[in-house]
Amino acid sequence: MGRTGAYGERLGAFLRLDEVPPTLMTRSLRSAEIAVTETRSDNPVLGLSGSFAAEDAYLVSLKLRDYPECEIWEQGRRLTKADVHAGTTYLYDLKADPRYVIDKPFHSLHFYVPRSALDGLADQSGARRIDALDCSPVGHDDAIVRHIGASLREGLRRPDEANQLFVDHMMLALAAHVAETYGGFRHKAESGRGALAPWQLARACDKLEADLGGKLPLQAIAAELGLSVSHFSRAFRAATGLPPYRWLLHHRVRTAKRLMREHGPSLSEVAISAGFANQSHFTRVFSAIVGVSPGAWRRDAMGAASREG
Repeated sequence: MGRTGAYGERLGAFLRLDEVPPTLMTRSLRSAEIAVTETRSDNPVLGLSGSFAAEDAYLVSLKLRDYPECEIWEQGRRLTKADVHAGTTYLYDLKADPRYVIDKPFHSLHFYVPRSALDGLADQSGARRIDALDCSPVGHDDAIVRHIGASLREGLRRPDEANQLFVDHMMLALAAHVAETYGGFRHKAESGRGALAPWQLARACDKLEADLGGKLPLQAIAAELGLSVSHFSRAFRAATGLPPYRWLLHHRVRTAKRLMREHGPSLSEVAISAGFANQSHFTRVFSAIVGVSPGAWRRDAMGAASREG
């Protein structure tokens, strides 16, 4: 495989999958591509996996299915053979040509993290760059990777509902966690690291409100304020109590409530106008935040309005 970037189509070819596996990607750290790909096969093509072009990057793999007696290869020779358990995390250095013997069904999430993203994380916080990640061939019981993986699997299943702010937020969290846990990275305290100034918050909210679909990346909003992505994310949360993607969901709900107080639009029209992918997406998010379905809320609001009238 001549091109770099161990995700999506190239990862599918590495595992000899018939279809391109679902992938989400961000470019929030120095425009470096960080991606997550879900790979699964209940009837795999047997044999040694493919080989990636060597690059200064890592795969962080969350196993979603047991894989007994997994035979791992590096640099053209067998490295180890061990039982792999669902829920464990493994790290692979793509400079070492990691491969494994495919001889049974598999299911995993693979996070592609290039060196440039890790360097960008350090540069944004003014910290020392890490030397390397610990890629010893052992499984890690990593609850944070499991949590991020579970959140992103929802987006992989419903990509039209996964707004870019959400993907950016999760990928930034993954990169920071991996750098700290397996690379010894330490954030350096930033001056003025509190909440956003009122003018910054107003401008950030204006940008978010102007793009209810959430397609605007975190990097673009942070750049508008002259801040790094990581600094902006922390400062926005300090100012509002919510990360940007959650704030946007709540704003969508506020917009939907305003629209539903009107008699005209249907719930499906409200959903699209408020930035949701479809009515079912609208119903799930609205019910989770408000505690009742949009239809029930609208009936109560209309009833209250008629009584007041």
